[in-house]
Amino acid sequence: MSQPETSVRGPLADRIEQAGIELPAPFPPAGSYVNAVRAGDLVWTAGHIPIAADGSIVFGRLGESLSVEEGVQAARYAAGSVLASLQAELGDLDLVQRVVRVYGVVNSTPDFVQHTQVIDGASDVLIAVFGEQGRHARLAVGVASLPAGIALEIEATVLVRPVVAS
Repeated sequence: MSQPETSVRGPLADRIEQAGIELPAPFPPAGSYVNAVRAGDLVWTAGHIPIAADGSIVFGRLGESLSVEEGVQAARYAAGSVLASLQAELGDLDLVQRVVRVYGVVNSTPDFVQHTQVIDGASDVLIAVFGEQGRHARLAVGVASLPAGIALEIEATVLVRPVVAS
């Protein structure tokens, strides 16, 4: 079985580089699921963790062991992971026509209230890469815990260009 294409080419590669984003390798699912599912012209991603290109993962709770700035960076990493999975699923990020929705879950203390500011890190990455087509509907929430103590998870729904039969 061949490996999916994970390198980005074309104009989006320049935008990713200009935004200072390094895509990690697609993260293997930690359970009985896949990272992305395409149904027609939509792709839904699973929750993506804050993993940097070097493989390091951001663990901790916002409002306790992590600052808002560290949370924003974690969200940027998670958005990069979403992009890596979309690239692997589609073979070409240029097929993304629009980012429709982002759902961000923040591992936080009960008194932490800056969830939207943290998840802006992911939103800003998607807008930097896709321009106006990266603007999306969004929900950002806080939870008492996440698997393995990760700082946050991001999932996305994107509209892709239809596959044209040749």
